[in-house]
Amino acid sequence: MMNEEGHKSTLKEKTAKGLFWGALNSGATQIISLLLGIFLARRLTPDDYGIVGVLAIFIAIAGNLQSSGFTQGLVNMKQPTQRDYNAVFWFNTLASLTIYVVLFLAAPLIADYFHQPALVRLSRFIFLTFFISSFGIAPSAYLYKNMMNRENAINAIVASLLSGAIGLILAYSGYGYWSLAWQQVSYVSITVVGRYYFSRFCPQLHFDFSPIRRMFSFSVKILLTNIVNTVSTNVLTFIFGRLYAINQVGNFYQAFKWDSMAFNTVSGAVAQVAQPVMVDIRDDDEREVRVFRKLVRATSLFAFPAMFGLSLVADEFIHATIGEKWADCVPLLQVLCISGAFMPFYTLYQNLTISKGRSGLYFWCNTLLIVLQIALVAVFHEAGMQWIVVGYSVLTVLWLVVWQLVARRLIGLRFTDIMKDMLPFCFIAAAVMAVSWLATSWIEGYVWLLLSRAVIAATLYYLVLKLLHVKILQECEQFLLQRFSSRGAH
Repeated sequence: MMNEEGHKSTLKEKTAKGLFWGALNSGATQIISLLLGIFLARRLTPDDYGIVGVLAIFIAIAGNLQSSGFTQGLVNMKQPTQRDYNAVFWFNTLASLTIYVVLFLAAPLIADYFHQPALVRLSRFIFLTFFISSFGIAPSAYLYKNMMNRENAINAIVASLLSGAIGLILAYSGYGYWSLAWQQVSYVSITVVGRYYFSRFCPQLHFDFSPIRRMFSFSVKILLTNIVNTVSTNVLTFIFGRLYAINQVGNFYQAFKWDSMAFNTVSGAVAQVAQPVMVDIRDDDEREVRVFRKLVRATSLFAFPAMFGLSLVADEFIHATIGEKWADCVPLLQVLCISGAFMPFYTLYQNLTISKGRSGLYFWCNTLLIVLQIALVAVFHEAGMQWIVVGYSVLTVLWLVVWQLVARRLIGLRFTDIMKDMLPFCFIAAAVMAVSWLATSWIEGYVWLLLSRAVIAATLYYLVLKLLHVKILQECEQFLLQRFSSRGAH
């Protein structure tokens, strides 16, 4: 039997490899999305994005079904069997079919709510993602449980490329918002096929739902909480679709898309290792604190410079890439990026809570947040979209205090320790962006200004951390060097 030191070494290696492939997955798919987003936004209009954007909440919920609460339920089991995976497959497939039928019939009501008759046909097509995604839940859980992040990365990259190509062809053929719809449906479909290919999962025509009954309480709370979390994230687009003109909704959706794309690059890497790792050590609170704090430092290392940097270059980025017609989304993007810097930490805290089996606590923390967000919109809606976004961003940052209280209750994690892990990176990144802005304020031309600020900010941030001998940076560099040297040896 492996001794404790050997187990720790293996876990450390698995975590490092998981973060590497998770970062590659998130980074590569976000770069692909970045390039595709630029070409699509130059071709399409704010109205096109607005009419699809009001359905974003439903599309995101389809994503929840892809990583259903039963995925976390299977991952939380020490050794799930084929019987467990098969039960999850059939339960989610039947449940998703039921949901699709309900939404299909509700399409006219959705169109009436947003005053957009075209949404009847469009929503019925996009809602297919609910049903299609259900077929990928069981193989996804297998890949996730076994930390097959390399396979997940390859699958996500291929799906992004192929679905992006479909979207571009349709956009340049004059299909307008339908090109965005086809891109989303094809992405889900290709992802599901890839999960079967890599997992080799084959469902059996055997209906035994007893495993579902065992994990139902935990998994349903996770699924409902994921949906609540999705509503929380997309509530502004949903409400804006009712309150404002469709082109204004399109501008917000564009800003929100770039913000989400940036912070999800970090969150995606963290999410692929956080829960499996925390489950593996959940019986050792002291070790959990050490591992969690290290994940916080690794997240801080990348999240703050990435998001503060995007806020710094938002104006020139939008003008240089997708054009003047999107100028109104710049101030919205700048504000969203500040709160976006803190979003990856939500992933850490939530996965810690899940790993401890506290799905009820997870549910109520997210539910209370959305109640406050709706109250905020009710108070500020007459002040305009910009003020609502500012209030939403402030609330997002402050709500991390609630999650920290949860972490203290679960594993004794102290607030002062988290501040020591997080704030130095936050302050360094903010200072670097301020210096970069001052050093480049004289440069004219959007492209040159964008490139200059990006290069100067990245260089300064790296040099400051090197001068301060930041340990987490040294560990990242050491891991990359070892990985490339080992590949070179082979």
